[in-house]
Amino acid sequence: MENIKEIYGSLVFGDKVMQERLPKDVYKAVRETAQNGTHLSLDVANTVAAAMKEWALEKGATHFTHWFQPMTGLTAEKHDSFIYPSGSGEMLLEFSGKELVKGEPDASSFPSGGLRATFEARGYTAWDPSSPAFIKDGTLYIPTAFCSYGGEALDKKTPLLRSMDALSESAVKVLGLLGKKEVKRVNTTIGSEQEYFLIDKEKYLKRKDLVMCGRTLIGAAAPKGQEMADHYFGVLKPKVADFMHELDKELWNLGVPVKTKHNEVAPGQHELAPVFETANVAVDHNQLTMEIMKKVADRCGYACLLHEKPFDGINGSGKHNNWSISTNTGENLLDPGKSPQDNKQFLVFLMAVIAAVDDYADLLRLSVATAGNDHRLGANEAPPAVISVFVGDELAAVLKSIEEGTKYDGGSAAKMSWAHVLPHIMQDTTDRNRTSPFAFTGNKFEFRMPGSSLSVAQPNIALNTAVAEELDRIYEKLKGVAEDKLDAAIDDLLKEMLKDHKKIIFNGNGYSDEWLEEAEKRGLYNLKAVPDAMPELLSEKNRNLFKKHEVLSDVELESRYEIFLENYNKEIHIESLTLQEMIRKDFTQGLVAYMKDVTSEALKKKELLPGISVSYESDIINILDETSEMIGNRIHQLRDDTERAEKIEDVLEAAKYYHDVILSDMDGLRECVDKAEKIIPDAYLPYPTYGQLLFSLR
Repeated sequence: MENIKEIYGSLVFGDKVMQERLPKDVYKAVRETAQNGTHLSLDVANTVAAAMKEWALEKGATHFTHWFQPMTGLTAEKHDSFIYPSGSGEMLLEFSGKELVKGEPDASSFPSGGLRATFEARGYTAWDPSSPAFIKDGTLYIPTAFCSYGGEALDKKTPLLRSMDALSESAVKVLGLLGKKEVKRVNTTIGSEQEYFLIDKEKYLKRKDLVMCGRTLIGAAAPKGQEMADHYFGVLKPKVADFMHELDKELWNLGVPVKTKHNEVAPGQHELAPVFETANVAVDHNQLTMEIMKKVADRCGYACLLHEKPFDGINGSGKHNNWSISTNTGENLLDPGKSPQDNKQFLVFLMAVIAAVDDYADLLRLSVATAGNDHRLGANEAPPAVISVFVGDELAAVLKSIEEGTKYDGGSAAKMSWAHVLPHIMQDTTDRNRTSPFAFTGNKFEFRMPGSSLSVAQPNIALNTAVAEELDRIYEKLKGVAEDKLDAAIDDLLKEMLKDHKKIIFNGNGYSDEWLEEAEKRGLYNLKAVPDAMPELLSEKNRNLFKKHEVLSDVELESRYEIFLENYNKEIHIESLTLQEMIRKDFTQGLVAYMKDVTSEALKKKELLPGISVSYESDIINILDETSEMIGNRIHQLRDDTERAEKIEDVLEAAKYYHDVILSDMDGLRECVDKAEKIIPDAYLPYPTYGQLLFSLR
C-alpha cells in the first residue's frame, strides 16, 4: 500500500511546493494574496507561472486549463497545451503569467439569466490564488472565477469569495471592539459530508430514468428496504471497500482531506466526509469529490448517484454543511470554551449567527431549493422545510439566563455508566438533533438542508453574507461604548437580540406535525418547494443585503432568479418526457407480454381441464387490464399538460405549473405503473427493478 504521507497532495501545487520552487519574496506575495486578498503583480504571476509549468511538466502534464464553476452547478474547463511553435519547425513549452492569471472562454452557451445576449460570447476567467492548482488526467487545473464581458459574475466562486470578504471585514471590526486588534482576517471554514448511492453500472444503463434524470420515475418497492436498519454503519462489502479505497487515494493525491467513510441508512447508500477547510477551497474540493466519485465508480463497475432522491420510499441523500469561523491567529470563534456563560466573544458570535438565521431564513431556504431537494426535505429523513436553530440543553440554559438576567452556574458532565473494563467517558452536555435544519454541534453549526448534488457555494454565500450583516448591526450598537462599560453593554445587547430572535430556536423534534403548527404560530417561513422559495431572492430585504456587502448586484441576483427557475422547469420537463417514453417503449412491452401469456395459459388450462377454475389468472388479467386503462388515461393527461407547460413564458408561472400540475400527473401515473409492476414478473420487464438495483452490490 502507498505511503499516505507521500501521496497526499502529490498532484497539488500547494504551499510546500511553492516554498521549494518560488523565490522567498514571490512566495510571500502569493501567500499574502491568498490569505488577505491583496493584488498580485504581473511580475509575480510570471514567476509563479514558470515554476508551475516546470512542476506540471515533471508530473507528466501536457495541457493546462482554467477550471471554473458556471451556473450549471457543475464545473467547466477548456484545455490548452503548453506547446508553441518556434518558427524552425520545432516547438517550445511556454506558460506565461498572463495565461495563468487570465483566460477568455466562450461564455455564450453558459447560463446567464439574461446578463448578456447570446451573440455576446466573450467571458473571462481569473486565477484564484487562494485555491491551489492541481494536476488531473495529464492537465494542470487552475481554479478560477468566471465573469461576463461586463464584469458580472457568471459563476458560484465569485460571490462566494465576496461573501467571505464581507464576513471577514465585519467580524474583524467586532473583534477589534472586543480587544482582539491583532486579528486581520476571519475565515469561513467548511466540512461537507457527502452522501451518495452506488448501484451496478450495467443495471444503471438499462434505466432511462436514472441515466436521463438521476432518479427513478417508476419502480415498485422491493420486499425489503431499509426497515431493518442493517445497512447503517454496516460491514463494507469487499467491492465497495475497494471502491472507497480507490476514491480515497485519488482524492488524497489531489489534496482533498477526506477522512470518514461508512454505509448510510438506505441499501446501496454511503457517505464520505472531509476535514474542515477554508470555504473557498472546501467548495472546490467538494466539486472535485463529486466528479472523482463518478469516475472511480465507473472504473469499479458501479454508477454513483448524487441525486437527492433516486429511489421512492428510500432515504435520499444530503450534504451536511458544517460551518464555522476562525481568525488568522487560529482561534475558532464558535468555540464556547469550558464556561460559555462567561465567554462574551463566543456569545456575541453565537447570537450573530442565530439572528442571521432568523432574519434571513428565507434566503437560506432558497439557497438549497432544487427540484431534487424538494423530494427530500420534510420527508422524515431530512430536516423540514421550516428552518430553526438547535443549540442544545446547555446553551439553551445559558441563553435563558441571559434573557432572564439570572446567573448560570454551569452544568456538570455526567460519567457514562459502562462495564468496569471500559474507559470512563464523560457525557456531552448536549445530544445531537438530526431533525434540526441548523444545529450547533460543539464548535460549529451544521446546516443539514443542502442536497447531495448541490454546490455548497450557494448556502455559504447566503450564510456568510447574513452573518456579516448581523455583525455590522452589533458593531454599530457597541462601537461608541466606553471600555469599562462594554461588558454591561454586551449583556444588554445579547438580551435584546435574544428577545428578538428566540423564536428561531427549537430543540425538539423537527419531524413532528406539532412543530409545524408551532412554527406557524411563531411566524417562521415554511417555503415547501422551489416556486415558493425562489421569489424571496428578489425581496427588498435580500436585495439590500447583497448590495450593501457587494456580494451580488441587482442584475446578478435577477440572473440567478431566472437561472434557478429555468433549471427547475427544465429538470421536471425532462422527467416528464422520460417518464412518458419509458412507459410507452419499455414498461408497456412487459405489461402486454405478461397479459398475453397469462391469458394464453388460462385458455390452455381450461382446454385441458374443462371446468377447472382460472380465477387466479382472471384476477391478474382484471387488475392489469384495469390498471392499463388508467395508465393510458393518465399518460395522455401528462402529455397534454406538458405541452401546455412548454407554452408558459413567465419562469415563475411555469415553475408553479410544473410543481402543481406536472409533478402531480407524474405521481398519479407512477402509482398506476407501480401497482402493475408488483404483479409483473421481473423477467418481463426490460429494466431492473428496485430489488435488483438496491441489492445488487457485492
